[in-house]
Amino acid sequence: MAFGLAALAGCATTGEGDPRDPLEPLNRVVYQFNEGLDEAVAKPVATAYRDVVPGPLRTYVRNFFGNIADLFIGVNNILQGKPDDGLQDWARFVFNSFFGVLGINDVASDMGFEKHNEDFGQTFGRWGLGDGPYLVLPLLGPSSLRDGAGTVLDFYFDPVGDFRPIRARNSAVALRLTGVRADLLDAGRLLEEAALDKYVFLRDAYLQRRRSLVYDGRPPREPREDEKQDRPEREEKEPAPAGKPGAAAPVNVAADSNVNTSGPSENENNR
Repeated sequence: MAFGLAALAGCATTGEGDPRDPLEPLNRVVYQFNEGLDEAVAKPVATAYRDVVPGPLRTYVRNFFGNIADLFIGVNNILQGKPDDGLQDWARFVFNSFFGVLGINDVASDMGFEKHNEDFGQTFGRWGLGDGPYLVLPLLGPSSLRDGAGTVLDFYFDPVGDFRPIRARNSAVALRLTGVRADLLDAGRLLEEAALDKYVFLRDAYLQRRRSLVYDGRPPREPREDEKQDRPEREEKEPAPAGKPGAAAPVNVAADSNVNTSGPSENENNR
């Protein structure tokens, strides 16, 4: 069955493939697995959560986990050389934890403290590490080699992982994932209606968004592939700069042994 899925994935790949996605056949297999699991479990649970749980309560849940995330969002801002943003993140955590009742009320935003979105993958990108090949991770979805390494650190330092007892930790993780999936229900419906190839659409959207996040919404312009290929050829064909108009070309008289630069000889003058 796995070989059949791999063959189907290879047939679904069009053209020469995207150089950012050298593992596309394997990624498509993982993508199809994630899609099947989402349709069977995650999407129905998220839909029921959205339909049953009142909107204000869902907002409390979102704010609670967002407040916990501010701790290491601040750490990543510090590591990226943005201490002012990092201090704001920690101030958000303090104010929301104490005055927002464990973060369920986002009073810090009302006080003018901006909510940021940073993680270890973005920090690696800020340090100059490239994306690497595009990856689709089981259960987690779109990623890259760099962001996958960052995700490992995100999970390792996630304060939710320290919740005890274990049942409380697992319940908190499930509740957070369900809330995130519920917030994406409308976006998923639009994706199904608009995209001819959802895999390609998600890949391009993910890579573009991550690049924007690394540069805080101001990414530098990337040269197109044809420009990269044509630049060396233009440099080779470009003629040497000419002299000023009307100026005679310099003559290397020392290199020409037939040129007499001393003028007429004394014998010729006497003659």
